[in-house]
Amino acid sequence: MCGIVGYCGPKRVVPVILEGLRRLEYRGYDSAGIVYLENGELIKHRAKGKLANLESIIGDAIIAPAHIGLGHTRWATHGAPTTENAHPHSDCTGELVVVHNGIIENYHSLRSELKAKGHIFTSETDTEVLAHLIEDNLDGDLVAAVKKAVALVEGSYALGVLWAKEPGKLIAVRNQSPLVLGLDDEGGSFLASDIPALLPYTNKVIFLDDMELAVLTAGKQQIFSLESGEPIEKEVEIINWNSAMAEKAGYKHFMLKEIYEQPQAITNTVSGRVNPETGHVDLPELNLTDAELANIDRIVFVACGTSWHSALVAKYWIEKYAHIPVEVDIASEFRYRHLLLNERVLTITLSQSGETADTLAGLRIAKQLGSKVVTICNVVGSTMTREADGTIYTHAGPEIGVASTKAFISQLAALFLLTLHLGQKRKTISQKDSLQFGRDLIDIAGVIDKELGRIHDDVNVLIESYYDSRDFLFIGRGANFPIALEGALKLKEISYIHAEGYASGELKHGPIALIDKDMPILGLVPQDDVYQKSISNVEEIKARQGRIILIGTEGDSHLKTITDDVIYLPKVADSMNPILYTIPAQLLAYAIATRRGCDVDQPRNLAKSVTVE
Repeated sequence: MCGIVGYCGPKRVVPVILEGLRRLEYRGYDSAGIVYLENGELIKHRAKGKLANLESIIGDAIIAPAHIGLGHTRWATHGAPTTENAHPHSDCTGELVVVHNGIIENYHSLRSELKAKGHIFTSETDTEVLAHLIEDNLDGDLVAAVKKAVALVEGSYALGVLWAKEPGKLIAVRNQSPLVLGLDDEGGSFLASDIPALLPYTNKVIFLDDMELAVLTAGKQQIFSLESGEPIEKEVEIINWNSAMAEKAGYKHFMLKEIYEQPQAITNTVSGRVNPETGHVDLPELNLTDAELANIDRIVFVACGTSWHSALVAKYWIEKYAHIPVEVDIASEFRYRHLLLNERVLTITLSQSGETADTLAGLRIAKQLGSKVVTICNVVGSTMTREADGTIYTHAGPEIGVASTKAFISQLAALFLLTLHLGQKRKTISQKDSLQFGRDLIDIAGVIDKELGRIHDDVNVLIESYYDSRDFLFIGRGANFPIALEGALKLKEISYIHAEGYASGELKHGPIALIDKDMPILGLVPQDDVYQKSISNVEEIKARQGRIILIGTEGDSHLKTITDDVIYLPKVADSMNPILYTIPAQLLAYAIATRRGCDVDQPRNLAKSVTVE
C-alpha cells in the first residue's frame, strides 16, 4: 500500500519524483503529494485523487531549481481520501515533512499526548503523528530525533523524512513495510517503496531490512541499526529489469500488456530449470537437501488473493504426482490459528511482491515453529526472499496492473516445477512421465502464444451479451476449480460485477437457487478425467434456463448443443489445463471491464501490494 519516492542529487527533483510516483501509482491512488526544498523553504503540493490531479496543479514548478524532495501516492487507511489527508505531512513549524507507508497502531494515544503539549494537527491520518513526534524530539540532530520518535511507535512504517534545516539530507526508516534505496552514476540517491520507481534512473539497489535507518545525501548512503545504532554494510544488488519493461508498449492498459506477456513469463520461469531432454528439474535455490525433502510429511501453502488460488492448483498437482498431503491457508487466517507445524512440515509462501504483510507474518510464525519455509516470489531481494530458507523466483518481470495476471501464470509454472522436483526426488514420478511432464510445461508457453489473439477476438464478440450483467458464476472441477475462483476474482476486481467461483458439484448444495434466465454462468469443461461430471453439472444449469458460457476442448461438438457461447481451446495435457484455461477467464474480465468503461489498471479501493494487515 502507498508509494513513496525520494531523491537528492544533481537532477531537478520534481520530474524525478513525479516519474517515480507514476510508476508507483498502482500502490494507491486516493491522493498524491510532493515536497521539495527551494531556497531554504519547503514547497508542498497535494491533491485528492489520482496523480494527474497533482500534476495539473504543479504547473511551472516542474522546472523548480530544487534537488532534494519526497513524493507519495496514497491508499487511504486512517482518514478519508482528501487533500488534507494527503502526504507529505508537516510538523507545527512547517520545516519538517514526513511521508509514510504503513499503519501506526498507537497513533490515537500519541496524538492525544502531543495535543496536550500544544501540537496542532491538520489531518485525520495516523501519519501526521510521526511528523509531530519527530518535532517533539528534535534538538538539532534529525537522525537522533527520528530514532526517538519511532521508538515510541507501534505498528508498521516505511518513512521518508526531510528537514529544511538539514537541506542536503533525507532520512529513510523501515519496519514491516518495504523500502528500497537506489544509487546512480551521477551522484544521485533514491528511496522508494518498490523497484519500478527507480528503473528510469538506476538498477543498483539496496534493500532495507526491518529496524534499519538510512541517511541519504547526494552520492552517499549510510545505513544504521535502529536497535544498536551501529552502521550496517549492505550489499548493492543489480536488478535485471529495465525501464521499458514497466511501460505499456502500445497496449491500452498494463493489464492487457501483462496478459500478452504471459507466454514469455512462463518461458522465463521454466528456462534453465527443466531439462527438455530428460524432464529433470533442478531447483538448487530451494536450499533443501534430499534427506529434508524425503522427510516431508505435509506441505502447507500460505498466500492471499490470487496467490492463494495458485496454491489451490498446486494442491491438486502435488497430491497427485508427489503424493504429499497439502493444506492451503489464507494468510490472514493462518497467522491467527493454532498451528500444528514442525520440522517435518514444509511451509511455502506465495507473493508477487514478497512484502504482503499477512503472508510475511505467516512465514515468520512457521519458522518459529520449526518448519522449513520456501517462498515463491517475483521480486529479487524482497523481504520474504531474504527471510525464507529457500526461494523460487518466478521471473515474470514488473507487474503494474493491480489485478494480477502474469504473476499468477508464472506462479503456476513455478509450482508445477516444484511438483516435478518433489516427485522426482521422492521417486513418485517415473523417468518417462518426468520427460513428458517437463515437455508439457515447456510447450504450454507456445500454445498460449499462438492462441492468445484468437481467444481475445472470440471473447470480445461474446461479451456483448454479458457486459451489463449484475452477477456472474464461474464453475470448474478438479484443478480447474481454482481457475473458476480466479476468474471470478478478476471479474469482480476490475468490472465491479458481483462474481463467485464454485466447484461444479457444489451447485446443487445451494448456489443453484440463484440460477434463472438472467444469471450468467461460465463453465470450464475441458475433456479431462472429470469431463462427464462437468457436463452433467452444466446440463443442470441449462435445465434451469441459466445463461451459459462454456470454455472447452477443440472438436467437442457437444458443447454447442448446450449453448451458442463457446470458446474452444486446444487439447493439452490435463495437468496444463489450469494454465491454459486461465487465459480466457482473464480476457473475459478485461473485455467486460473495458466495455463498461472501468479503469482496469487502477480499480477502486484496491492497491497492488498489500503491506498492511
